[in-house]
Amino acid sequence: MDERMSRLNAHQNNLDRYLRLLETHLTETERQYIEKRLSEERFAIAMLDFLSPPKGHDAPRVHK
Repeated sequence: MDERMSRLNAHQNNLDRYLRLLETHLTETERQYIEKRLSEERFAIAMLDFLSPPKGHDAPRVHK
């Protein structure tokens, strides 16, 4: 697996974890923190897509 896909997978795993956390009972401060982290992870994925687009058509783009 190339570095780009490894990074995308790591960011996607973080997104999945944060989305699961949002489904739990959180304080407003915790919720704000998780929403900020979600935004940062989505931005990181967007930057990876922008700076190093996938090679060929077989590389999936990961978004949520």
